[in-house]
Amino acid sequence: MVASNTGERKVIIRIRRQDGPDKPSRWEEFAIPHRPNMNIISCLQYIAAHPVTTDGKSTTTPVWDSGCLEEVCGACTMLINGQTRQSCSALVDKLDQPITLEPMSKFPLVRDLFVDRQRLFNDLKRVKAWVPIDGTYDLGPGPAMPQELQDERYPLSRCISCGCCLEACPQYTPVNQFVGAAILSQARLFNDHPTGSALKADRLESLMEDGGAGDCSKAGNCVRVCPKEIPLLESIAAVQRQVTVHTIKKFFSR
Repeated sequence: MVASNTGERKVIIRIRRQDGPDKPSRWEEFAIPHRPNMNIISCLQYIAAHPVTTDGKSTTTPVWDSGCLEEVCGACTMLINGQTRQSCSALVDKLDQPITLEPMSKFPLVRDLFVDRQRLFNDLKRVKAWVPIDGTYDLGPGPAMPQELQDERYPLSRCISCGCCLEACPQYTPVNQFVGAAILSQARLFNDHPTGSALKADRLESLMEDGGAGDCSKAGNCVRVCPKEIPLLESIAAVQRQVTVHTIKKFFSR
């Protein structure tokens, strides 16, 4: 935080800019008038309306991704002061300044702070992370789920596919096939669902392949950065057990 000549407090934001995946990167610095309870998205919105750097140079509007602005859609993940997190819930007054903003490094860059997270969604398709239904008509009430199981599984359902766990994971890289903690946790969620379990064998077959459950080294970074505090290591261990049991049963059923 700095004070201008008029005494007004300013928030200093440094953004790593890049006009495209094959273009050179550069740093640009902006000064935003301070307001109580500002978050990073509000700073970016101000910069979009006033794209002038601290040295008085007019520039293009920075590009970023966001949606709900309330930590539900997961779209606004970026590196803030070197840490992966949601920018909508990152409050300026709780951050060291100047504040640096960079794109996630584990996904292909599109431009500036905007990356292509399609790999994450492709991996959710790979493990069939959904509850299967037969048609779109009313099938009546589904199987009852005990309250104890509901309480145990609810934290897993809070995943917003933000990619924070994948960005922090040392095993998840742009050049391998590892699906990562979020996908493994969703596989656990649907494997233990009374209806979702219909696809359990298919999910476990997928997770036996390269990039599946066996590729996790349990570094634990995913747990530390998850904005929803999902017990990801528990999910990973549970899915690895399920894969082991499935493999043994498959072997002896030959």
